[in-house]
Amino acid sequence: MNEMNLDHVVINVKDDMDVAQSVFSKLGFTTTPRGYHTLGSINHLMMFGTDYMELIGFPKDGVVNNPDTRPDLTTAPFGINGLVFKSNDVEKTFEKLVALQMDGDPPKSFSRPVEIDGRKQDAKFRTVTARAGVFPEGRVYFCEHGTSDLVWRPEWQSHENGINAVSEIVVVARDPTTSSESYSKLLDASIVNKAPLGLSIEIPGGGCITVCAENQYRERYGDLASDLGGREALFGALVFNTDKNILKQKIRESEHFKLKTKETSLVVRVPKYDAVLELTNSFARLNQ
Repeated sequence: MNEMNLDHVVINVKDDMDVAQSVFSKLGFTTTPRGYHTLGSINHLMMFGTDYMELIGFPKDGVVNNPDTRPDLTTAPFGINGLVFKSNDVEKTFEKLVALQMDGDPPKSFSRPVEIDGRKQDAKFRTVTARAGVFPEGRVYFCEHGTSDLVWRPEWQSHENGINAVSEIVVVARDPTTSSESYSKLLDASIVNKAPLGLSIEIPGGGCITVCAENQYRERYGDLASDLGGREALFGALVFNTDKNILKQKIRESEHFKLKTKETSLVVRVPKYDAVLELTNSFARLNQ
């Protein structure tokens, strides 16, 4: 596992997991069986090559056993609310966060049962989160996988929509300079001005974070953009690489999502979960 590489991105679907799993399946994603964390939350994953997307929520009757266990989910709005990097040792990562004055709570451990070939095993994780407020767009944290072989399974890594990686995370901020500097500091990476898109920070191992002002965000996504509202920042979009021609995607607009085809990408807005997804490749331009 490569330290600081992208591990996964998270969409909070709160207590609407049944519908969310159906919606994302209709978008061409293969979802893992439902997971039940020892923390009380539930999830479905969409696994790619070295990263993944997670739908996270809680049961209809609240977080199991203790409704105060996951206020980061129960009190947070629907939407993209987590950006997670890999860690080889969360204790050392915590020390780094302390040195950067970005430390939040100390590391925590949890697990969830996974059934592989009829045998139940525990997938184990340790996480440490940056201090709330440093990244006002949502939770930014690090994950140490104790059982990667129970998470990255070949049967879960093939998707009808052809997606094989998260290539970009779009952050919308009222103060793009300060926001981009925080990511630059965290990842020890330089900031590149990629006007008109915004300020870009490369993620070790591939992919990037683009921090933009609200006007740049709306220029890019138009009426599919999320509303910043009274927030200081938000995760505005997730961009994925697909090896399938976006002009030949079988995704069709429905009550659950809106679509817009651009020159080399397909933008999908899922209104109920306030999530903007962009599928991108070079096939569309090459075949026009």
